[in-house]
Amino acid sequence: MFLNLSKHSIRRNFLIQLLLSLASMIFLFSLFLYFYIEESIYEDKRLELLQYAKNISNNRSLLDKENYAITENFISLNIEVVHLKSNSIDIDVYVTTKNKHSYLTLFYPFNLDDLSYLKVTKEISPTVRLLDKILHYIFMINIAGFALVIIYAIALSKMLVAPLKTLSARLSNMNEHIIKPIKIEELPQEFESLGITINHLIGRIQNFVKYQKELFIGTAHELKTPLAVIKLKNQVTLIKKRSPEEYIEALNITTQTVDNMNVIVSSILNIGRQEGAQLDKPIQVDVIKILQQKADDFKLLAENDKKSLEIDFQPTGFMATLQVTLLNQIIQNFLQNALKFTPKDKKIILKSSQDNVGLLIEVIDEGCGINDSVDLFAPFKREGNQQGVGLGLFLAKSASDALGAKISLENRKDGVTGTVASLQLNSKLSCILPPR
Repeated sequence: MFLNLSKHSIRRNFLIQLLLSLASMIFLFSLFLYFYIEESIYEDKRLELLQYAKNISNNRSLLDKENYAITENFISLNIEVVHLKSNSIDIDVYVTTKNKHSYLTLFYPFNLDDLSYLKVTKEISPTVRLLDKILHYIFMINIAGFALVIIYAIALSKMLVAPLKTLSARLSNMNEHIIKPIKIEELPQEFESLGITINHLIGRIQNFVKYQKELFIGTAHELKTPLAVIKLKNQVTLIKKRSPEEYIEALNITTQTVDNMNVIVSSILNIGRQEGAQLDKPIQVDVIKILQQKADDFKLLAENDKKSLEIDFQPTGFMATLQVTLLNQIIQNFLQNALKFTPKDKKIILKSSQDNVGLLIEVIDEGCGINDSVDLFAPFKREGNQQGVGLGLFLAKSASDALGAKISLENRKDGVTGTVASLQLNSKLSCILPPR
């Protein structure tokens, strides 16, 4: 069995940690078990010798009355009286080995007046051999247990990475034509958050592919129409000889059409610049401060158009980590559309408020409202009778997706005709600043 585990393999690290932990646990358990068995057996032997010594010291029989027959336990038993120079009365037990035979010896106080002790010696070679066998069996069991641990660890690691392999297989077989969300209910509970994140990414990819297709089709259509007008106008002009004034008029129309095409091309270039801005490093900024700067700029434009811009910022400070260029594009597009569609002597409101998601930014106008059945975030979608290429909201939607924010556009619901453009910032790296 061979495993293709790279240097940075999670499965490899998991296998190593699991094997080490289980092997250590088996080894320690076996070690404690052997020492417990050894200590228990030796303790029984010590108690047996101690009982013999007590019986002799108290002038009693070595055997109990119930078991008075001579047994083989006494064959290896040797009892003698020895005199020691020490007056210690401690009971001493130790093990000795001689000629490959093991003996357990007990010194027991017999007569303290003449410092005599009972020396009880018993051969325990069979017990030592039994312990050796037990140790051998435990060692064999450890080898078998370690082999089972290896099989278990490999099977468990394979089971744990199986959902990841399934996700990888599904994603590798996807393309922009058959890409489908992952069924979260089929994933283990531990992988649900990963599945949700992947589905969110898939949704963004689907929107990107959808809008890119619409952008290409819309660009071709928007450029094809003025080119056809220029060609037709030139053909009509060249049919017969005309006055200089008529040629000048035809050239002026052609120039105006080219200018309109330049506007479309410039807007498409802005899409490329915005995609570059999405790669900018996010920085920590005060969003309310940015809103205040935009409000100061657009107040002058609103007053010049005989309109008013009111602000209402709550809280007074809100720190977030994001790309400032993308945030500026969204707010600027909201305010530009509000100024464009709001009649004179009407007002526009730029406000912010905190909710349980993050910071909600709204631009409220008193314009003509929108058609809810039209996807205004698609490229080259225009509403009302105002001039424009129809890429502003498309750029705003793309910028909000890059920020991980949510953008929406809806009609006012307070009885006043107009539109509410909102941006919901949702960042974990955000906090409220204290009031200034």
